[in-house]
Amino acid sequence: MISDGKLDINPEVARKILTSFLREEISRAGLSHAVVGVSGGIDSALSCFLAAEALGPENVLAVRMPYKSSAPESFEHAQLVLEQTGAQSKTIEITSMVEPLFEHIPDADPKRRGNAMARARMIVLYDQSVAFRGLVVGTGNKTEILLGYTTLFGDSASALNPLGDLYKTQVRQLAGAVGVPQPILDKAPTADLWQDQTDEGELGFTYERVDQLLYLLVDQRYRPEEAVAAGFERSFVERVIALVRANQFKRMPPIVAKLSNRTVGYDFLYLRDWGT
Repeated sequence: MISDGKLDINPEVARKILTSFLREEISRAGLSHAVVGVSGGIDSALSCFLAAEALGPENVLAVRMPYKSSAPESFEHAQLVLEQTGAQSKTIEITSMVEPLFEHIPDADPKRRGNAMARARMIVLYDQSVAFRGLVVGTGNKTEILLGYTTLFGDSASALNPLGDLYKTQVRQLAGAVGVPQPILDKAPTADLWQDQTDEGELGFTYERVDQLLYLLVDQRYRPEEAVAAGFERSFVERVIALVRANQFKRMPPIVAKLSNRTVGYDFLYLRDWGT
């Protein structure tokens, strides 16, 4: 089995790169503000800390969007983030937004309901981005993106994402370094979409274990057989590869059918074609 050290990062270097990334990309869009959905979890907390450091807390709007069944501790932990970052804040409950839909789909399972809540939250964030004149900063990490453990056009949506190249275990390292409150670092990762839901319980494996495997498969370009030889169970390797393959569509922009000789995303690339 590979050592944990393979996933170690230099927190200060990562912090410098990511805050610079946020400043430069938001400035490139002609803006100076950011909007972050803050759930009380470690990922959104880290994005909020980085945005506040990069832009100044007065230029960051942190939005809490609870549902009626959201755990009270999620709201409390989000408050810790607001207090420590000094970001501007707003609370918009989504219960009245999604309940009319749920009345029409009473047989919907928790996954469908969770997806609807995630998309309702993104409606709120993009509305607030217009009012606040800022870009929506993403909170999804590399592990979630690779496994497809996201809601398309829900929590996966953003204008820019500082965490997308950090595995979950690396998010934890950086979050500790920037000062994310200890109760957030200590709690089990959860999307808080239904009672007692946890990420690892739903996935069926720990982030630590899958991050080690993904590091080999993605960053080190191991073949499946080499990952098995490194100590991972064949069934686990095959399951993770199947998840990554099946969720490729979530990592891609909508596929455009090509009809002309200058198709957006294929032949016409603004930055390349016009030299800006």
